[in-house]
Amino acid sequence: MGTVGGRVAVAAVVAMLLGGCAGTADDDGKPSAGKSADAKGAATGDTGAATGDAGKKATAAARGTTLGPAGSACELPVSFDTAKDWKPKAVDAEKELAQLSKGEDADLAGELAAAMLRQGPVTAACEIDAKPSGTIGFLRVWKGKPGDADAGGVLRAFVAAEEGAGKAEYHSFKTGGGVPAVEVEYVSTNKALEETKKESAFAVGTPDGPVVLHLGGMDTQEHEEMLPAFELAKRTLKLS
Repeated sequence: MGTVGGRVAVAAVVAMLLGGCAGTADDDGKPSAGKSADAKGAATGDTGAATGDAGKKATAAARGTTLGPAGSACELPVSFDTAKDWKPKAVDAEKELAQLSKGEDADLAGELAAAMLRQGPVTAACEIDAKPSGTIGFLRVWKGKPGDADAGGVLRAFVAAEEGAGKAEYHSFKTGGGVPAVEVEYVSTNKALEETKKESAFAVGTPDGPVVLHLGGMDTQEHEEMLPAFELAKRTLKLS
């Protein structure tokens, strides 16, 4: 499998596939100092307010671009609006896995890539990076194979496949575009760091297979600050 240094390098390359880059922090990185809540951006031209935990008020997210339709940054079975300044990028999981299956440390690279590009019954298809808006985290889109249209079952399998996930609470709702969906709020625990943070996701069924939108974050505070973007996706999601 090569040297330890080689393994670290491979892990770094795989991490970059889902938005990590030198000099910036991803979901598991450290926050930059001096961030203020005002940097997240108040809504302009958007109505309604997203809410997190009981008693907490979150400002509605200003709209950025629309993802899903042909020609958009991520072509998907669904379409939804992203928050202003969030940067979307399509993820071709099969291509990335094929590339990493070649060369030195191929076995290790493939294992790491599979762990990051697949979760339960779904595969990474798109990620929307919050860093340009001043928050550390991602809204990621995962797709399943046609025929697996049970949104609730897919979502439960998605959470079950995440190491350290627990305290999951599920409920059904309809997106703003009228699509039946199932949402989950849970916590994930990093046993090595002894840290726990909140996570959110929701799933819908489509003729082209299930779609899961997952909101991570470096920690619970970052997660809650990004909830308006998650709520915006829920309010605007419809079938493509």
